[in-house]
Amino acid sequence: MSDPRLTVLLVEDNPGDARLIQESLAVSPSSNFDLETADKLATALLRLSNGGIDAVLLDLALPDSKGESTFEKAKSHAPTVPIIILTGLGDEALALKLVSGGAQDYVAKMDLNGAILSRAIRHAIERERTAQRIREFNQELEERVQERTAELEAANQELEGFSSSVSHDLRGPLHLIDGYSTMLEENFGPVLGPEGKKYLQYIHKGVQEMSGIIEGLLNLSRLGRRELQKKMTSLDEIVQSVLADVQTGIHDRRIEWKVAALPAVECDAGLMKQVLLNLIGNSVKYTRRREAAVIEIGQATFGGEMVFFVRDNGAGFDMQYAEKLFGAFERLHRDDEFEGTGVGLATVRRIIQRHGGRIWAEAELDKGATFYFTLGQGKRRPAREPVKSS
Repeated sequence: MSDPRLTVLLVEDNPGDARLIQESLAVSPSSNFDLETADKLATALLRLSNGGIDAVLLDLALPDSKGESTFEKAKSHAPTVPIIILTGLGDEALALKLVSGGAQDYVAKMDLNGAILSRAIRHAIERERTAQRIREFNQELEERVQERTAELEAANQELEGFSSSVSHDLRGPLHLIDGYSTMLEENFGPVLGPEGKKYLQYIHKGVQEMSGIIEGLLNLSRLGRRELQKKMTSLDEIVQSVLADVQTGIHDRRIEWKVAALPAVECDAGLMKQVLLNLIGNSVKYTRRREAAVIEIGQATFGGEMVFFVRDNGAGFDMQYAEKLFGAFERLHRDDEFEGTGVGLATVRRIIQRHGGRIWAEAELDKGATFYFTLGQGKRRPAREPVKSS
């Protein structure tokens, strides 16, 4: 099957050059071109308006237009038709500029022959068609993204409504359970006896744990919708604030704190305090059974990337379960060993991800754990690679 014929518009005011181009294309081995001519830009633009042109051979020096503006007018008139610039002596720099600006190619008049011109036209048409397919694909992709974004916004609104429902519908019954169990203990304590009071204490504890889980879930769901308030913030100040908070629950425990100087970073200060409060609080909790607990907070640089860490000599964990650490409700210790809801580290990971960073851990069972995190600053490196403290 022969190739379809292509209609080429030659815009050239020099009759000799026009005849040479016409004859060169006629004797080309693959001559399937229908050549139309125009000796003025206005005539060419009128012909382009009628459609059906597959490519344009454009001389830049015409009676009614000169230079770069000739190309710009032709391109704006038919943006999807490939244009090949015909250059004379000294026009190569301008032709290269126009190719960067949207022309598909340029051919020097002094080098004209049928093979070169035919090849230039075919390649120009194919490149323009490829570019058009890419534009159509990008447009389709953009429309899909807009559709998915609208769906995501609707899902977020639905999730927000669900979160409010959870807050109201689950907390209400919990308050009733806690309130009535308190009244039962106060009004019928002597009748219940020690065993009954013990069961009521279990009820109170269960209500408190469930309230903590609900609160953690609500915080986790809100993180995806909250807009980050990022600014340069001193991590030293955040750490000192967190240490002041956790000191109130330490009482007479012996903890050796090793706190290195930390830099100021761009982050959401409120969320970053939540990260450090959780990580440092976990170290305090999981070193509870150590006679001499050691908790280290520091920063290191690896491959040009800042890495922050919180290290302790506490209970640790088996590294084969490390991937479960940051999932909601995933816990590596029994409730009778260490309390918790299993939501804290999931929240920490979500915050770190919102900052463009990542978090991972290294540990050994009964020998402590180290949690590392980055904030998306500097070069990346493989996850869970040990980092030596500075």
